[in-house]
Amino acid sequence: MLASTYFTNKLGNELALEEKKKIEIWAEATRQLILSDDTTSPDFFLSIIEGNTTIPVILVDENDNLLSSKNVKEPAKDVAAFYRREINRLKQKKTPIEVDLGDASQFIYYDDSWLLKQLYYFPYVQLGIIFFFILMAFVAFSSTKRAEQNRVWVGLSKETAHQLGTPISSLLAWVDLLKMKFEEEKMIDEMSKDVNRLRIIAERFSKIGSVPDVQLVSLNENILNAVQYISNRTSSKVRIQCHFPDKNHIFIKLNTPLFEWVIENLCKNAIDAMDGSGNIYIYTTKTSKECIIDVQDTGKGIERKNYKTIFSPGFTTKNRGWGLGLSLAKRIIEEYHNGKIYVKNSEINKGTTIRIILKI
Repeated sequence: MLASTYFTNKLGNELALEEKKKIEIWAEATRQLILSDDTTSPDFFLSIIEGNTTIPVILVDENDNLLSSKNVKEPAKDVAAFYRREINRLKQKKTPIEVDLGDASQFIYYDDSWLLKQLYYFPYVQLGIIFFFILMAFVAFSSTKRAEQNRVWVGLSKETAHQLGTPISSLLAWVDLLKMKFEEEKMIDEMSKDVNRLRIIAERFSKIGSVPDVQLVSLNENILNAVQYISNRTSSKVRIQCHFPDKNHIFIKLNTPLFEWVIENLCKNAIDAMDGSGNIYIYTTKTSKECIIDVQDTGKGIERKNYKTIFSPGFTTKNRGWGLGLSLAKRIIEEYHNGKIYVKNSEINKGTTIRIILKI
């Protein structure tokens, strides 16, 4: 790139010198044409003047009054003002060539030809093309790497679901046998709930990477089911309250296992942010085109610089965990339900509100 810039500048300087010599010849031909008499044929001088088809020139008198111009693209209006600006610009750029007429003088201002300008721009064009290809290579590499990571996570999820399937089926059978022998034992019912929970978790993992089946379901019921599960397994110091302003159920197309997983993940993150003590408020709002779910906590808050980072795979502020909960929530909402999820607002030591927007 440096070598190309060096040789381009060298060639440009040589071409600029050649153009200056041409304008000097052009100036001399103009002088001879003006001073010629009836005995001198003007054809030779006219051929030199008309031969300049690339270099912009402006001929002025001693007071910079325009006399003529060539290869200059004039505007449709304010021509006089345009030439005044051009003369001032060229005066600062290059020394004009004097046409000595004896008792008076004229001056020729000239600019670089379009070919010379292109030659000066060439290194920047080269640099732009190289930068473009580097950027495309980076994007392609990032996309390939991201796609590879996605395949690994999808494969890991499906394999996990597959490996869990056999022991879960076995546990379900054992629970059924225990129910037959000990019908009144309440602990068996709790065991059954936990085994069913394992089945739901395995089902969720099996759906990652596949097109989920969405059905028209009650949004309120889905949220309440997720909240009830979390409430039964968290400290009594945590209160989760749902606020549904519309008494009627909001029906929306969802994949129930995956959507409940999102609500559970948001609640779990809120509980961790509150150190196991505080309030979580879930609000729903319905418009003609979309449904809005806000999950608000009274936790430690999130710094503004991390508003988007918290949804990246591997990001976590906890000592344990892989930092995949919010990343999966984002994928479930945006890729599987064509919605949006983001940090609506957050204040340090006051709390955070995560907003979900789903189209109706």
